[in-house]
Amino acid sequence: MAEKLFGLIGRPLGHSQSAAYFARKFEQLGLVGVCDYRLFELGAIDELHRLLADNPNIVGLNVTIPYKTAVIPLLDRLSTEAERIGAVNCIRREADGTLTGYNTDYIGFGRSLTALLGGDKPTGALVLGTGGASRAVCTWLTDNGIAYKRVSHSGVGELSYEEVTPEVVGAHKLIVNTTPLGMSPRCAEAPELPYQALTADHYLFDLVYNPAVTEFMRRGAQQGARVCGGQAMFEGQAEASWKIWG
Repeated sequence: MAEKLFGLIGRPLGHSQSAAYFARKFEQLGLVGVCDYRLFELGAIDELHRLLADNPNIVGLNVTIPYKTAVIPLLDRLSTEAERIGAVNCIRREADGTLTGYNTDYIGFGRSLTALLGGDKPTGALVLGTGGASRAVCTWLTDNGIAYKRVSHSGVGELSYEEVTPEVVGAHKLIVNTTPLGMSPRCAEAPELPYQALTADHYLFDLVYNPAVTEFMRRGAQQGARVCGGQAMFEGQAEASWKIWG
């Protein structure tokens, strides 16, 4: 058994590359046998207590869909950023057994989007989805002076998908997909948008990283839009998590 155990909680986790990413990292750092990273698919967030009890060597966890907000009541404290965002994707188990929640999605998204924009600053953005990842995205956009509207089927956002007309797309040059639509193995799916309204002035950012090119990105690229998948964001949040655990 590894001295230090890390992992990812969420469901489903079949698409996740986190275990492979950290396996390579541990090999590069000479930590094979000392550190291990596993996928823990939890049927309900309340199973976290049992997971921690059964694995006293867990020192850090990442959190993904659908538990980024649901996990908060189970934590002992939040970092300032996680509290401000209202979502957690990284947990550190302290020496006394208490749990601290962090948000590294904010860091990963910000760095990746900045690289995509290349100095440009869109006047408006559409954020598809209203879950935990969406909260980090919206907080970063607010901090950087980019107005946004959230789009959802649930009525939580400012717009429904039916209200996203070609005119709305034309007025929002940045579109960020924070939903799992298009994620492996359902790679043919894409958010319901009037893609024909996209232009070379648009930017499409997809938080999905598996597959590397989603249907959302493919449709955008066909219209000349500049597109970016979630791989760089995934790596950025993973590295930020590692620093927290260290």
